[in-house]
Amino acid sequence: MTYSFIIEPKTFNTFETEDELVDKCKDWNLLSEKASKTKAFFYKGNGMNLPCSIIGYVDKFTAVIAFDNKQEHCIHPSYLKEMQASTYGQKLSAAVEESVDQRDATPVVELEMDPIESQPINEVETKETSAKEPPKGKAKKEKAQKIQLPEEKVKMTATVKEFTTVPNNFSDNDDEVVIYEAVSILEPAMEIGVAWSSHSATLKKVELNIGDTISFECKIVAKKLTKHPVPYKINNPAKIQKEES
Repeated sequence: MTYSFIIEPKTFNTFETEDELVDKCKDWNLLSEKASKTKAFFYKGNGMNLPCSIIGYVDKFTAVIAFDNKQEHCIHPSYLKEMQASTYGQKLSAAVEESVDQRDATPVVELEMDPIESQPINEVETKETSAKEPPKGKAKKEKAQKIQLPEEKVKMTATVKEFTTVPNNFSDNDDEVVIYEAVSILEPAMEIGVAWSSHSATLKKVELNIGDTISFECKIVAKKLTKHPVPYKINNPAKIQKEES
């Protein structure tokens, strides 16, 4: 059986080892930071519930999955993550029903016509009110330009701001994380601001405290921390050193 919804990749990068697959799934938030091996995934779109395997990626926003019939399909990792929830189909159906209910419940308003102007009185009043309104202030300031992060490992410094936990959809236990402030890349010199990382066994050996400033080598990626306004993630920090205060 073939599936008509398939978006087949023209070319893509395949995972050579399971470790490479696990690392990529962690970046996509499909596996917890503690995971050491992959798991079963399911595709629940188009009214189906199909087992699938993640076999590679086109780019950082496009995963490639394969079905039992060997067909390959491109999918956004966040969309694939949503499909793993047991309530995925129920939420989708509820959203459709709510949309239909709201459409059916929308009242029909009959506008009273002005016999002189032969146009809706309500519309005339709206125009007059708008004419009397003072001009609005300047538009909101444009958003700060997004930082272009380096793709390779870099040397960084950061100060520990907070230890916290975040929910893990794939585990009964929350994930431990560290939030940093005054985060900077040394070469090329770049101010990052705030970032976060998993509170891994490697970091725990350093025995960090709030206020500690550390230097380390790592990859930094744009990945928001769940329920926190922290937009960047520090992946696998190594060669960690505390700076003397």
